[in-house]
Amino acid sequence: MDWAQRPVRVRVPATSANLGPGFDALGLALGLHDEVEAVVTASGLGIEVSGEGAEDVLHAGEKHLVVRAMRVAFDDLNLPQPPGLALRCVNRIPHGRGLGSSAAAIVAGLVAARALAGAPAAPADVLPLASALEGHPDNVAPCLYGGLTIAWMATDAAGLPQARAIRLDPHPEVRPVAFIAPAPVSTKVARGLLPAAVPHADAARNAGRAALLIAALTARPDALLDGTEDKLHQDYRAPAMPHSHDLVTRLRAAGVPAVVSGAGPSVLAFLTGNPSRDDVKRLDSIAAETGIDWHISPLVVERQGASVTPGVTSVRRC
Repeated sequence: MDWAQRPVRVRVPATSANLGPGFDALGLALGLHDEVEAVVTASGLGIEVSGEGAEDVLHAGEKHLVVRAMRVAFDDLNLPQPPGLALRCVNRIPHGRGLGSSAAAIVAGLVAARALAGAPAAPADVLPLASALEGHPDNVAPCLYGGLTIAWMATDAAGLPQARAIRLDPHPEVRPVAFIAPAPVSTKVARGLLPAAVPHADAARNAGRAALLIAALTARPDALLDGTEDKLHQDYRAPAMPHSHDLVTRLRAAGVPAVVSGAGPSVLAFLTGNPSRDDVKRLDSIAAETGIDWHISPLVVERQGASVTPGVTSVRRC
């Protein structure tokens, strides 16, 4: 096998899934990125990690999610595992906060592996396996495609489920603001609070709101407050993240479109146009009323998804 001789660098964006009523379907790419540089070496596994969560994953070895994704990608391509790997990870996406850190790691690993093997790494090539590893496509889709994505599970020719996605361009005036929670909440715990069934009226209302949200994000930002209303999952998850629920309630009462980001506990709000410093101060004032220290980060919608470029030669070869 002729592996790429130079390192490859993969850049992947943070994402916010659900966006209120679009449960397990809608996702938005955000202007906050992780970077991974990878190179095939003569032997061994070397990993350098800096930034968010570095202390938790620095010594993960083969259990590191990027490495695990790379191993799966090589197997999926019917290739032998490389003799050695060296990785350098720069993490900027907070872990366990509902901003797609695991999706970013999976996508980064899959794209890096395909690039090292000389295989195509277009979003459609990577999405099915990324979704299988993540367990659902709502975060990996915007991470791969950028912008706003609608993701779903279809049945392939063999009768097996396979992820599909459509990318849409958000309206240029949509300005997301992330309220990053000081402590994580387990996605498994958050999902465990969801009921097996919901009232038909709530399901019907959510379907209408999800459709409205797509229109609001792409063409009518003035409809974002109504479009982000949710009856399907956020209230049920409130016991696991009461401060998040409190913040969403306060923001919406003030006329600010706001949702729990993914499985939480971070919150995503939307401003429009060119927000002023006073607009951000107003959000800060509302957040302070919850009594916890949110990290407020005005972001942009990331129009580009995962990208791969030649790396530098400073990755340590084992």
